[in-house]
Amino acid sequence: MLTFDVVIWSIRQRKGRPKPWELRWRVGDEGHSKSYMLKPQADGRRSQLMAALQKGQQFDEETGLPEKELAALTMPTWYEHAKAYAVMKWPGAAAKHRASIAESLAVVTPVFTKTTSTRPEARVLRAALYQWAFRAVDGPNDQPVSRSDAEEPPDDLREALDWVAKHSMRVDEAAKPENVRAALAALSKLLSGKAAAENTANRKRMVLSNAFRYAVEERALLTRHPFLSVDWAAPQTSDEVDFRWVPGPRLAQTLLAAVVAQGKRGEHLEAFFGAIYYVATRPGEAVALRRSDFILPPESEPEAWGEVLVSESHPEVGSGWTDSGKSHDERGLKHRARKAVRAVPVPPVYVRMVRSHIARFGVAPDGRLFRAARGGRLTSNEYSEVWNEARKAVLSKQEQGTRLADVPYALRHAAISLWIKSGMDPVEAAYRAGHSLAVLYRFYAKLLKGGSAAANLLVEQGLRAEE
Repeated sequence: MLTFDVVIWSIRQRKGRPKPWELRWRVGDEGHSKSYMLKPQADGRRSQLMAALQKGQQFDEETGLPEKELAALTMPTWYEHAKAYAVMKWPGAAAKHRASIAESLAVVTPVFTKTTSTRPEARVLRAALYQWAFRAVDGPNDQPVSRSDAEEPPDDLREALDWVAKHSMRVDEAAKPENVRAALAALSKLLSGKAAAENTANRKRMVLSNAFRYAVEERALLTRHPFLSVDWAAPQTSDEVDFRWVPGPRLAQTLLAAVVAQGKRGEHLEAFFGAIYYVATRPGEAVALRRSDFILPPESEPEAWGEVLVSESHPEVGSGWTDSGKSHDERGLKHRARKAVRAVPVPPVYVRMVRSHIARFGVAPDGRLFRAARGGRLTSNEYSEVWNEARKAVLSKQEQGTRLADVPYALRHAAISLWIKSGMDPVEAAYRAGHSLAVLYRFYAKLLKGGSAAANLLVEQGLRAEE
């Protein structure tokens, strides 16, 4: 227990002893003493204790130490703290977020080391931290523990973890402004050294901020959040979609036709890619679509719109990050409550595509529309392979070397771009896409601003009518 009830006595000499000069002090009801060979040594230590008392520090009854000395002795290293933080967050975090926490901590932990000499190869160190130190597994009583403490990693990864444990700074040292700045700079870069997108950098900085908050608010290792002492601004980057590489309607439909041309596997995936383009689902949302999610109009109304209720997402993250051991997580919509549902209108062209898909391929036992070639869950490897073949069939050699429609997600950008260009209200476009309005404006600002001329003309016409 800490207390201000401290008495420090004068140095006394005890002749005939190897260390004759004895310093004595009392903290609360507990007496403490320390003997020294030379009197100046004892005087020096007494001066330290007196200085701590004069500065208003409390002393610990059990050890007799001033609170700052006690904190330094018991202060964990950043590596120990980061492992504790990752384990603490594990139970309540989605699989994708668990991996994001591990990724961010794996970037900053090497920064918070006392030396760079003998540092393991960056690739090995990153793998050891990401896959072992900051990933949890079930421990005693089904409580999560760091994988590095429960299992034995390969020799090279164990050596890397031992190096980090030996050279890691204490948490209070990591919290110094110069070290925090270095960590923030590291989080703002990709492995290649290029600047990370603003959204990526912000996500990683939030993990570091929360880890420090855990040190302040729950573990009482720090008295103040280190970010408050750092004057630092992230490098300017832009998350705005680069519309040079977003396929227009004609190219998008040509790519879908090239998917179908690949035979039965491509024909099965036409409606999958169609969901991304015509309904702007994320790939993880499209994978999770079931027959019961669709409200289709009668076949007697071929030009009628339908509706799809998007309520799940199955993002791929790796079996080590999920509770189920599956390679994908099963959760609600991104940035939405667990049971949130997004009702998206389905254009007639996609109504026909879905109806044709069900008639020809049926659905999985659980109602899912899209399956792998062998009937299992559709994976990103499989649909990306089909997409790459479609690009090769449609794009020129030069275009294939660019980012034009480089990933299936480009179809989602194409869909939202088409909505905005067609004059859809941004609020409605944001809702259909599952974005907040702020995110829509950040990613599609150029298109939204491009519609201002038409909006100005409407206002001008209105003003003339009033005149």
